[in-house]
Parts: sequence; C-alpha cells; structure tokens
Amino acid sequence: MPRLLSAVTVIIIIMCVAFPLAPCQTAPPKYQVGTIIAVAQHQQTPSDAEGTVTRYDVSVKVRNTVYVVLYTPPNSMKTVEYAAGSDLLVLIGKDTLTFSNKFGGTTEVPILRTEALPAQPTIDWSKAAGQYFSMKMQNLTEKLDLSEEQQAKIKPIAEQERGEVGGVCFTPTIPRKERLDRFEKIVRSSDAKMKPILSQTQWEKLQALRKEQKQELKKLIAE
Repeated sequence: MPRLLSAVTVIIIIMCVAFPLAPCQTAPPKYQVGTIIAVAQHQQTPSDAEGTVTRYDVSVKVRNTVYVVLYTPPNSMKTVEYAAGSDLLVLIGKDTLTFSNKFGGTTEVPILRTEALPAQPTIDWSKAAGQYFSMKMQNLTEKLDLSEEQQAKIKPIAEQERGEVGGVCFTPTIPRKERLDRFEKIVRSSDAKMKPILSQTQWEKLQALRKEQKQELKKLIAE
C-alpha cells in the first residue's frame, strides 16, 4: 500500500507541478482557483427594499477558507442555483471577491463572512480525481506566474486533461507502468497545447520541471 500511495503521490505532483508555497506579502494579488460549494437564497431583512430581485449567498472555497458572498444575478437569472461544484477563478480583496466568467468579463461581489477550515492534506485520496483541475490550475498559475489571460486560455486544456487522466491514473485495474506511461503522454500533449500560450521563460521553466519529474516516473516504473 505505501508504494501504491507513493505512485499516486508523484502522479498528483507531476499533474499539478506541485511546489511549496511561500508567503509573500509584497506580491500583487493574483486570481486563484475557487470552488462553489453551496448556493442558497439570501434571506431578506426588514431594511431590504420590497420587490428586489432574488439574491444568493454563494459559498466559495479557496484553499482552506470559505468565502460567503452576496450575488445578484443579472436579469434575474437563476443559473447560479445549479453552480455548486463548479470551479472558477477568483480575486480576493479586503471586502469583496471578484470572479471571472467564460466570456472574459469580471463580477465583483461583497463578502458577507469568511470561515477558516481546518488544515487538510494537499490531497484527499477519496476525491483525488475530482481535485485534479483545481490543483493543476492553482499550482500552474503560481509556479509559472500566469497572467489572467493565460489562465483563461489554459483552463480548457486543463479541463480536457482532467477527463483524460481521470480514466487512467485513478483506475487501479490498469497496471502501474501502463498508467504512468499513458499519463506522461497525456501531460506532454497538454504541454504542447500550452506552449503557444506561455512565454519562452515560462516554457523553459516548465520543461525543467518536467525533466526532474520524469526521473521520478522512472524510479516508480523500476520498483
């Protein structure tokens, strides 16, 4: 069992270009990957005007913090009611949270309250496949210092990779060597798609990381 977990650990590390995140107070704010974990209609208060549109309390989890924001949908649309489980890019401010949409626009909403969650392992093994996308986007963004525009372009590539990897790496009936070989091909294919989006410096950094990670794959295959 320890060897099996070791194999999956390295797979997750390679998928996400994992690295220790050092705090940096002087760095400019960056968009991060958040996950909508709950949506509920906002309870009206006596101070609220009558006849206002339905608003929602949307809970967005970013790392170990949940931000409950007040969202007013445009044109009274109710699609947000079905958004639980969706990933999105968010920018966390002092009292607001800004999220980007698939059309390239942004929406700023007030933060009603925050909740700090207990520290958890980077990987929840029971949900590893589901965490693939958010982990990859979070770590690629910070490790390669991706711009907001680059994140938007890479997002569909990462989503496609998540689907392809999910059918291989988390299927224990497939022999480990075959899983690792197929995983490497999938990642290389995604890298090729990302190359035109990255700067030369970013691409070189990614290739250097891949070179190191390939050595880890060879060790796993040899075991």
